[in-house]
Amino acid sequence: MLAADEFLKSPPRKTVRFGGTLTDILLKYQKGETTEFDLLKHQLLDPDLKDDQIINWLGEFRSSVTLLTKEFEQLVSILLRVQWLKRSQPVVEEYLAFLSNLVSAQTIYLRPCLAMIVSHFVPPRITIQENDVDISDSDDDENVTEGFDTCHRALQTIAKYVPLTPQFLMPVLVDKFPFVNKSERTLQCYVHNMLRISGYIPTLRHDILELVIERVLKIDVSAPRKEIEAAEEDESEGVAEEGLFDMDEDGENPEKNEVMAHPVAERLDILMIVLFSYVKDICHVNGKLDIGNTKDLYRDLVTVFDKLILPTHGSCHVQYIMFYLSSFKLGIAEAFVEHLWKMLRNPNTPAVIRQAAANYTGSFLARAKFVPVVTVKTCLDLLVNWLHVYIDNQGTGAKAFCDITLHGPFYAACQAAFYVIIFRHKQIVDGNLKKGVYIGKTQLRQNLAV
Repeated sequence: MLAADEFLKSPPRKTVRFGGTLTDILLKYQKGETTEFDLLKHQLLDPDLKDDQIINWLGEFRSSVTLLTKEFEQLVSILLRVQWLKRSQPVVEEYLAFLSNLVSAQTIYLRPCLAMIVSHFVPPRITIQENDVDISDSDDDENVTEGFDTCHRALQTIAKYVPLTPQFLMPVLVDKFPFVNKSERTLQCYVHNMLRISGYIPTLRHDILELVIERVLKIDVSAPRKEIEAAEEDESEGVAEEGLFDMDEDGENPEKNEVMAHPVAERLDILMIVLFSYVKDICHVNGKLDIGNTKDLYRDLVTVFDKLILPTHGSCHVQYIMFYLSSFKLGIAEAFVEHLWKMLRNPNTPAVIRQAAANYTGSFLARAKFVPVVTVKTCLDLLVNWLHVYIDNQGTGAKAFCDITLHGPFYAACQAAFYVIIFRHKQIVDGNLKKGVYIGKTQLRQNLAV
């Protein structure tokens, strides 16, 4: 037995329950008797609520979901705020069952339930005090991954019982997306969990990819390459100066090179790794390339590329998603180049888009080592022939003068051709007894004269 002082100091046990059954409480509330209803809300809001009592309450709520109409929206919102993920497994299972029953019987709570689940896609927040200032950061404990798995179980269960789940889920994912200035870990977890959804709700994959790439693009353009390179140079110079008198027992500190000096670049780097990992996992099954999965993913990504990446000025990194995907199969690379080529020569496409398509074509053919020289030559032939036809069609009329605004796609195509030749000329002329025979056949001198 506890002594008198021990009893006074010990917290009260939460096994005692006040009020009648849940059904009685709800019916009395509808009649205007709110005393027991208020007591119920107070108990549910108690942070010291024991697992056994939560299980008992959830069991009664499951049996009374038909009574939880919009009139009890406030009570349901309290239930959705209950901290259930870090409790015992019986509580988790009972809560998942409650969510399933609730959204099945009362679809008006579908969006709030989805919002609650998605809010757990990031590590919980903790407050750290530094110099009398409260700093909020992510608490990345060992149970975070387990909590993510449970959230995905909940989403899969809800999607199974409510066919409209995808339509309600996508707006929630948009609303809950963290600001780009949040911590790297927060952004990483949210993007990773969003991409996981596309695995069991494939109808959302295109929309999810579009949302992720849109947000990553914003980070990309906010960190120009020159700023990133300057920050890295400053960091390397600082490390070199420290190394003059710094004696490290291990000889080197590999962790110094793992983190980007530019904070925005570090976020971008982490999110790009998540996207690359996703692309690789989707395209490979049991370590082997799955052609069907690769083609399906290509179709989704190329539409996102056309809508977001192609018209975005100042993007330096996100486009490598397409380059990475194309490296898996030559057919995908050729399809991507053909797609850009059709866009370049289509006069009905806006000039700025045609110019961007030409730039990407040149960069892709010049830098992608996995594209064989035969394909490079074929594409270069098509490009140069189109340039000659374009010049011939101008004649000597009023449009036959240098005007970038009028002939922007033409000059972009010229630049693409020269760019490819500069970087691939050794491979292009390799095998010819007379170096430059192929280059001569392209008649690029006429382009230079123009």
